[in-house]
Amino acid sequence: MSEFHQVYDPLGNIWLSALVALLPILLFFLSLMVFKLKGYAAAFLSVALSAVIAVLVYKMPVSMVGSSFLYGFLYGLWPIAWIIIAAIFLYKLSVKSGYFEILKESVQSITLDHRILVILIGFCFGSFLEGAIGFGGPIAITAAILVGLGLSPLYSAGLCLIANTAPVAFGAVGIPISAMASAVGVPAILISAMTGKILFFVSLLVPFFIVFLMDGFKGIKETFPAVFIAAFSFAGAQFLSSNY
Repeated sequence: MSEFHQVYDPLGNIWLSALVALLPILLFFLSLMVFKLKGYAAAFLSVALSAVIAVLVYKMPVSMVGSSFLYGFLYGLWPIAWIIIAAIFLYKLSVKSGYFEILKESVQSITLDHRILVILIGFCFGSFLEGAIGFGGPIAITAAILVGLGLSPLYSAGLCLIANTAPVAFGAVGIPISAMASAVGVPAILISAMTGKILFFVSLLVPFFIVFLMDGFKGIKETFPAVFIAAFSFAGAQFLSSNY
């Protein structure tokens, strides 16, 4: 198979080249949100457009486009799909066995303050789940717990999505880091270290931002000790583990 070296500015204009490269992503979101297509249909159209752009614009050999598609498909099955299936199985098992209700009751025994509950479940527990499974699973699980504790579904989902911004770079046992390392040829430890440095301040701010959205500065003042401990313990542990 002949070698292929990607040209990052095939159209001679970096902005135009970037716009063309962005088209498959735009098509994916338009297919889901505007045309209301199923997920698999939106993904298929995006992949097809990506293949056309790769061949016609970036001059990538058709054989390499096919092999890249096959690699992505297999990588999606293992380990990504396998991790998600295992996580859903454990979640369903905990619900059927009744341990999910025990978990909710245990959390409620700590505090009834919704602001603290969101930090404990959406941020702390969600960060743990993100590191273990990733791919949206933590948001679904933690939002379901918060709904069971009395928060509205849309409100819970929004807060859990915000909480998930801090740990997502190391989600699913570090797949984003390892995937980036293999894509750009940079050692994973270097990417991990830089990511940990960048996310340190983000991880500190996210819990406070969540409480601010829920109850403004008054909420931050009233819950400051708990929120600070949650923020600093997570940000510090993430920074140390990613750098040392």
